[in-house]
Amino acid sequence: METDDKKGHFIESIIIKDIKDNKNKGKVLTRFPPEPNGYLHIGHAKSICLNFNMANKYNGKCNLRFDDSNPAKEKQIFIDSIKSTVNWLGFEFGTPLFASDYFEKLHDFAIELIKKGKAYVCSLNADDLRKYRGTLTEPGKNSPYRKRSIEENLNLFFRMKNGEFGEGEHTLRAKIDMKSPNINLRDPIIYRVKKASHPRTHDQWCIYPMYDFTHCLSDSLEGITHSLCSLEFEDHRPLYDWTLNELETPCHPQQIEFARLNINYTVLSKRKLQRLVEENHVQGWDDPRLPTLEGLKRRGYTPESIRNFCNIIGVSKKESRIDVTLLENCLRDDLNEKAPRVMAVLRPLKVTIENYPDNKEEELLAKNHPQREDMGTRTISFSKTIYVEQDDFMEDPPKKFFRLGPGREVRLRYAYLVTCTKVIKDESGNVKELICTYDPATKGGNTPDGRKVKGTIHWVNANDCIDAKVRLYDRLFKDENPERDKQDFIENLNPDSLEEIKSSKLEKSLINAEPENAYQFERLGYFCMDSKDATKDNPVFNRAVSLRDTWAKRSKK
Repeated sequence: METDDKKGHFIESIIIKDIKDNKNKGKVLTRFPPEPNGYLHIGHAKSICLNFNMANKYNGKCNLRFDDSNPAKEKQIFIDSIKSTVNWLGFEFGTPLFASDYFEKLHDFAIELIKKGKAYVCSLNADDLRKYRGTLTEPGKNSPYRKRSIEENLNLFFRMKNGEFGEGEHTLRAKIDMKSPNINLRDPIIYRVKKASHPRTHDQWCIYPMYDFTHCLSDSLEGITHSLCSLEFEDHRPLYDWTLNELETPCHPQQIEFARLNINYTVLSKRKLQRLVEENHVQGWDDPRLPTLEGLKRRGYTPESIRNFCNIIGVSKKESRIDVTLLENCLRDDLNEKAPRVMAVLRPLKVTIENYPDNKEEELLAKNHPQREDMGTRTISFSKTIYVEQDDFMEDPPKKFFRLGPGREVRLRYAYLVTCTKVIKDESGNVKELICTYDPATKGGNTPDGRKVKGTIHWVNANDCIDAKVRLYDRLFKDENPERDKQDFIENLNPDSLEEIKSSKLEKSLINAEPENAYQFERLGYFCMDSKDATKDNPVFNRAVSLRDTWAKRSKK
């Protein structure tokens, strides 16, 4: 086991030192504790990788524990999605744990605080609670119910548990210090009445513990050694420690904070993502434009690329905004190594090769990967009529345009050299067909006479291709910081974030494509079959990422 404290990030250094000092008997037990009120996003991936990697590297264990203490927002569908997503990302977690597993013990801990005079039932309404709490610059003041006797508090809390009161009538608050400069220590609420059916305990409870009370005690009950969380919880650490110090708990885990992931051209707030979904700016939580892991998976991102991205950005205490290009490059690097190459024409232009035999159709050999012989070869068919990209023809091309134009010769990938001899237009003057000739001596793209042809373009056989819908995705927002100058982030949505092409022509081998199996459409980018809308008869392909970053060039114009 590696214990060189010169390696890794600051959290790893803490863990290494704890192991050397035999703290926690040298054990490492972490946890990933999502609330099942939505889908995981790329920011959660950073926490998942951190917690599981630290446990795996130091012979420990990482628990997947659901913080399911707010039944009004939590659903089984989110629980199922989170479990599936963590597995998809490449991590094993054993039997999932739930905060609701500890509801009885948490209730007992609350009773213990009341008996110690460290908690009381408060009857202030929500507005008065806010007023009494004070501000960041002004201290709070004691609730008029703070001096209730232990017996009265026990009685009221018992009645709260039995459902005698409505939501908001009473809360159970920790008795700490209303003048504390840390607002989280100003008698925080630790239990409230919530009359909603829970996904697991159903209607067994009508009072539920608050996150700050639940989290630290769940950590202790599980024997967590290192409770890793984002910097937003740094101010909550004194409450974490106070709760564990006041109660007789199995252990006192160490909370360590790290900077959460901020990435440009998107938002990672669950509340904002929910607004995008509910206002129909996107097509559900798994929309490929969203940073949700369900969306990234559907778009064609691989677990390896996301894990590599999390590894590259590292772990620190300093907040920063990561360029989304880094995530895209991680995907390009991964797919460049393993994605088979195929040919597809997104915007087809018909080409008739007039000197090619009318009834002839031949098989050509194509490599599945130019650098990997182990991926083998495939056969593609060629005939008199093919399709090429509309962008690969210009009627009046500039000097450095090395593709098709009147009188211009190009190499068809794996096939022959062809020369454009005629342009056919429709009634509106749009180019609808090209007439070309081919050189039979140039099969495979060779030039026996040594003539130089700079342009090579892709194509598909018009008589042996499949029709498909192709979706091209771009940045969801126009501005790298959608919330710049406190403006409504919705105003920064990119109207061109999705382009749908309904009549693309694809190499026939793609008829057997499956979701999550990525392909490089030569010269166009990396694509995968959509997991939601595609059928065998109506294939739909999503572009995961282009072959190179084109956004930077466009954004500078």
